Amino acid sequence: MTDLATDICGIPLAGPVLNGSGTFDALAARRVFGDALVEEFPFDCYVSKTITMNPRPGNPPYRLWETPSGMINSIGLPGPGVDGFLERDLVGLSELGVPLIVSVMADSAEDFAILVEKVAAREEVSGIELNVSCPNVHSGLIVGEQPSETEALMKALRPLTSKPLIVKLTPNVANPHEVALAAEAGGADSVSMINTVKAAAIDPVSNRAWLGAGAGGLSGPAVRPIALAQVRAVSSVVEIPVIGMGGISDAESALEFILAGARVVAVGTENFRDPKAGKAVTDGLPAALERRGFGSLDEAQSATLA
Repeated sequence: MTDLATDICGIPLAGPVLNGSGTFDALAARRVFGDALVEEFPFDCYVSKTITMNPRPGNPPYRLWETPSGMINSIGLPGPGVDGFLERDLVGLSELGVPLIVSVMADSAEDFAILVEKVAAREEVSGIELNVSCPNVHSGLIVGEQPSETEALMKALRPLTSKPLIVKLTPNVANPHEVALAAEAGGADSVSMINTVKAAAIDPVSNRAWLGAGAGGLSGPAVRPIALAQVRAVSSVVEIPVIGMGGISDAESALEFILAGARVVAVGTENFRDPKAGKAVTDGLPAALERRGFGSLDEAQSATLA
């Protein structure tokens, strides 16, 4: 049997498959499937939906639009706020049987610091993902689009915890590797990529924007070539590990990300179609590795694309 055990930022994992933040509601799934969900949990590590300082209702409807090869979402990060998450959701997520990474987002370094300190203080949490897609209230610049802003944020947060800090990169910049290098320089332990690509949809009946917020983010197989190119570009210049995602739908596409330089991968949009997509990817990896001439996951992770 092929050994798929690996790690990310020192967090030991039974395999290399995570979920993309916000694409799999584990608490809702457990209410539907019961303990069977835990017994055959589809991921080797769970990444929470993004948590903010205060409760958020999310964007107005409509929030989703299906494309021929993906999906545009404009959900808007609804959630209970950090205190509600820690009081109500964290216990349930800690029972999933896999390491837990909590995703957080704020619009100032001060609020990011509060989030990181509160979340990192909980022993149930193995690591923290920093969603840096919000404008900095002080500069007006989107942190994840400006290398200087990303590095400054990391330097402010790094002293607050010894737990892994993972920066989630946006694909909506000309040179994502520059942002990744800045995150690394500031003390990030890893980067995850890609987030969704800016997109919009027009209602064929009203001739107006379909999404309530006007626009959203494209994900799914349509973005996979973009994601592979950016993962390859980033992994070639940083020393920290890359978590690769963007249109992964099966073991073959997951392996492509590993060959492009990702240490581990995350399944996102495919979870909406198949709640067991993560398990299907994991189950298919041994055969995919063998077809590509690899005797182990470690061998594929060590391979370098020509």
